[in-house]
Amino acid sequence: METIQSGETPLMWGDKRYNSWNYHLRQTFGEKVFKVPLDGGFTCPNRDGTVATGGCTFCSARGSGDFAGNRRDSLVQQFEEVKERMHRKWPQAKYLAYFQAFSNTYAPVDVLRPMYETALEQEGVVGLAIATRPDCLPDDVVELLAELNERTYLWVELGLQTIHEETSRLVNRGHDFQCFLDGVEKLRRHNIRTCAHIIYGLPGETEEMMMETAKACAEMDIQGIKIHLLHLLKNTPMVKQYEAGLLRFLDKETYVKLVVDTLEILPPDMIIHRLTGDGPPDLLIGPLWSLKKWEVLNAIDDELKRRNSWQGKRFSAPRSGLVRSGGGR
Repeated sequence: METIQSGETPLMWGDKRYNSWNYHLRQTFGEKVFKVPLDGGFTCPNRDGTVATGGCTFCSARGSGDFAGNRRDSLVQQFEEVKERMHRKWPQAKYLAYFQAFSNTYAPVDVLRPMYETALEQEGVVGLAIATRPDCLPDDVVELLAELNERTYLWVELGLQTIHEETSRLVNRGHDFQCFLDGVEKLRRHNIRTCAHIIYGLPGETEEMMMETAKACAEMDIQGIKIHLLHLLKNTPMVKQYEAGLLRFLDKETYVKLVVDTLEILPPDMIIHRLTGDGPPDLLIGPLWSLKKWEVLNAIDDELKRRNSWQGKRFSAPRSGLVRSGGGR
């Protein structure tokens, strides 16, 4: 641990002042582990007309799976191609099979089970990460996830984006905040690790509104969080909202401040899966500064140091506020 001149010693996770995903995986498995993003060929209930059509206004044509494998290929083909591409950066590593595109529990159990099992059978896979919506967790699917959770390392990622209903309607999320809370409770009843996905910079949201979402997450029985910057991508419904003046891009300084403010109020045991993201350069309309992901991450590190701060420094509430489940942490 480094020593701070003020005499206040920060919490450190390796060389970071927050409980990073990379640190957590290295502590868990003793080596580098990376996600291999897959496209299982799913859709979403707010695309196919079950709830709505058109999808969330920010979501790309690939269902936020722009870096996943090609859905025309088998899962095995996708896994091998994406794995080899990522091995250029990390030659020695194990893998999490990551069902990323669209809603990856939105199918009958007899469809889901063989897909998950195929992913787990691939050499070097140590677990699963499954991205989905909270309204795609019927009881039989949750039972399948609970079974998997008993025998492998599993994360379920749930899209929250915001706690504010007016924003949710504007972005066509297709479910309310209570639906998200109910989904978390279903998963935590079986001690399934749950990660909430939130977005900063959604149309009409103030910094205060974004921090209200962060505070709600700090009180939930969730084990991880993804903090994402809004990207405006070509050919998404949000382009019309942007052209109508409903969307204003965050600047980098504001985003960095929001992220650090958020880290300070999150519990120290919550795993930070992501602090920013980069959209496909050929599709990105803005903000263009987000393409320099490492500059953003370095700026977050620098701001934490400047403040002499760290994850959880201002966390005080018990983890019992908005969601209580039968499973402990």
